[in-house]
Amino acid sequence: MMSFSILEFIVVGLAVFRLTHLFVYDTIMEPIRRHFIAEKKEVNERGETVWIYVSKGTGVRKFVGELMSCHWCFSVWMAAGLMAGIFLMPLVFMTVSYVLAFAAMGALIEELVMTFFVN
Repeated sequence: MMSFSILEFIVVGLAVFRLTHLFVYDTIMEPIRRHFIAEKKEVNERGETVWIYVSKGTGVRKFVGELMSCHWCFSVWMAAGLMAGIFLMPLVFMTVSYVLAFAAMGALIEELVMTFFVN
């Protein structure tokens, strides 16, 4: 049975957050997302531009597209994959988790600074 300290739990949680954001929202992963989902720009009733995500294809392609269009859904699979990796190769996947957690903290701090201290 594997157990986590509070620190490891937080690190893995931040890593899942960062991985999910990377695949679902970040521009660098757009070429991969493009195979599974179509991104359509629409204007809502308040005149704001919003993005609508529609999964492509059928079968596995459609399934992955539906996952990638929902950060709540995709994060479950990111967590499961990360946990499987930690179970199989703990040193490698915990190292990757720390890197992703540091990146997540940097992104969250940047958002806080931009929200409360700029403008």
